[in-house]
Parts: sequence; structure tokens; C-alpha cells
Amino acid sequence: MATIIYQKNKCIGCHACVEWAPDRWRISRKDGKSILMGSQLKKKVYVAAINDREVLQNLRAAEKCPLKAIKVCA
Repeated sequence: MATIIYQKNKCIGCHACVEWAPDRWRISRKDGKSILMGSQLKKKVYVAAINDREVLQNLRAAEKCPLKAIKVCA
């Protein structure tokens, strides 16, 4: 099982994560930034455990994030 680590404070709302992994990411209507679905806030970062079938999509989302706010750890 892998983990996504997301630094929301770096997010500029470009929607790349939503395009590459729509099952895990949404855009907030409140601030226009991404929301990592199923995550918990831990020490100013959002963390979510993902299953093996989600890893590739989220690796692509992390790669496309212009500010590198997303990290996927195996």
C-alpha cells in the first residue's frame, strides 16, 4: 500500500491532479485549491493511504503538479 502526501499550502489550483486522478482529487469551491479525498491532516500536510490500482494515476498527478505539492511514497 502506498501513501500520498499533499502540501495544500503550495497548491495553485491548476487542476492537474484532478485530470490525472479524478477518483482521489477534487477542487474546493471555497478556495479553488485541490482536496485530497480520504485524507487526514497531519503536521500541516494531508496524508492518504491508497491501494495499488491508484498508484500510477497519482504518480502522474504528482509529476504534473507544477509546484510539486504532491508526493507518492510506496
